[in-house]
Amino acid sequence: MFATFKKYFAFGGSYAKYLKRGMAFSILNSFFEAWQMMAFAVVLFALADNAVTDATMWTALAIMLASIVGCFVTAHFKSENFCKGNFSMTGEKRTQIGDRMRYLPMGYFNENSLGTIAGTMTNTLDDVQNAGGMVYTNVISGFVFSGFMAIMLLIFDWRIGLVIVVTIALFLGINALMQRASEKVTGKRVAAQSAIVGAVLEYVQGIGVVRAFSLAGEAEQKLSGAIDECERMNVALELKFIKYAIMQTLLTKASSVVMCLVSVWCWISGTMEAGVCLVMIVASFMVYGKIEMSGVFASLLRMIDMSMDKANAMIATPVMDEGARKTTPENLDIVVDDVTFSYADRTVIDHVSLSIPAKTTCAIVGPSGSGKTTITQLIARFWDVDSGSITLGGTDIRDFEVDALLSNFSMVFQGVYLFDDTIENNIKFGRPNATHEGVVDAARRACCHEFIESLPEGYATRIGEGGATLSGGERQRISIARAILKDAPIIILDEATANVDPENERDLQRAVAELTCEKTVIMIAHRLKTVRNADQIIVLDQGRIVQRGTHDALMAERGIYADFVGMRERTIGWKLAGRMAGSW
Repeated sequence: MFATFKKYFAFGGSYAKYLKRGMAFSILNSFFEAWQMMAFAVVLFALADNAVTDATMWTALAIMLASIVGCFVTAHFKSENFCKGNFSMTGEKRTQIGDRMRYLPMGYFNENSLGTIAGTMTNTLDDVQNAGGMVYTNVISGFVFSGFMAIMLLIFDWRIGLVIVVTIALFLGINALMQRASEKVTGKRVAAQSAIVGAVLEYVQGIGVVRAFSLAGEAEQKLSGAIDECERMNVALELKFIKYAIMQTLLTKASSVVMCLVSVWCWISGTMEAGVCLVMIVASFMVYGKIEMSGVFASLLRMIDMSMDKANAMIATPVMDEGARKTTPENLDIVVDDVTFSYADRTVIDHVSLSIPAKTTCAIVGPSGSGKTTITQLIARFWDVDSGSITLGGTDIRDFEVDALLSNFSMVFQGVYLFDDTIENNIKFGRPNATHEGVVDAARRACCHEFIESLPEGYATRIGEGGATLSGGERQRISIARAILKDAPIIILDEATANVDPENERDLQRAVAELTCEKTVIMIAHRLKTVRNADQIIVLDQGRIVQRGTHDALMAERGIYADFVGMRERTIGWKLAGRMAGSW
């Protein structure tokens, strides 16, 4: 239990001071609550001696008033500090996890499901945020109150005080057994909470596929399975607690009876005064109420402990090594030198070397799965190479800080992701401090100003999660506007025009031309007219460069590239057939 308290304060980080203040006010609150027993003692001693006077009543009233005021003030500051500490520290942890995500290799997101990440950011930290302060407040208050009461009663009569001390010790022992017994189930319960988040996200995101292939039964079965497992773990956890909770309650109730019987016996035998006997009998009904509540909340300590461990584990996930260089590279020449890279046991890039001089265009083509996207991601350091090196301006990209390196790149992907925000804010993602005029200029250059202005709220229009309210071509042009606004010197286009309808193609080509003017361009493309004017064309096959050169030179070589062009020319009048027949 004490180790969990220590971890809780460490988890608080920069907000631990609020948690410690909350702890201090909890102790003071218990101290003022214990004063109520003193007020009762004053009255009961006077009644036993048949000596009740105005002074007796005023003294008891003063003590009780001081207790009430003290409890009110300390309870206010206790709640205020725990509330501030809990909500702030979990907010800080969510921010830390979010920041950590930026510096993780992309493989982390393949190995760790969205449900695990989302579950940690939501349910796991919600357990700490919402239950943390309440649990620790009640646990502290209960044991501290019982401790103060034990001290007071020891002063009145050591025999009764000893009964309370023994009871508290046994209570702590039972609670420790409960914590140990619940450890395994608590871990499964936390995992089930994350699994249910993942199942819900998968069900919602895949609802289109579910409907299209009439898989509602299978999808609902998987979701129901996650829900049932979560329910089973919660029930199992409660069942683990029940027998220990019953043992704790039986112990405190039995101890109250013992206190009453021992007090009466001592009074009858003449070893205890009547006033002290009355005080002990009244105390027997007061002393254990708070500690029983502590036992109930202490059952949740293990859950909070594991929730903190899970969040800390995500924050401690190893990131790619951060370089020390912050300055702009000397030039923007890119050199890939004998690079090899694997996903798990599968080699994707196999001893690839290439050079891309500044302000030139390099087109990368090849069959599906040949490593085209991977090589561009390695250049932007989404991953670290297994061997070899990639340099920018003569400096290994691993020697740059991640943010400093990425400031040189703008990327436009085939699968555009837009945020559930206004169009203006989505474009501003390229440069958050941009003015509205700058956003409009970027939109004009990306050929999307007109359709934005035609929307009901123009640039202030919210576009839904993933840009669901826009067409594919509109989303693509907004992503290009975002890249234009960033104005990075190196542009990576990953099949940015692959699936665009004819109505949008002309505008999109103009937008790409605006984006790439006077830039270093690395493009992955299927369309002949987007690659034939490149300064160099790299042909990848099974992770190796099998051809390189200009369009004319590669056509003269006769090989994969020439076959690709020939296939495209034969199917130019039947695009659907061409896409079905072609492998890339």
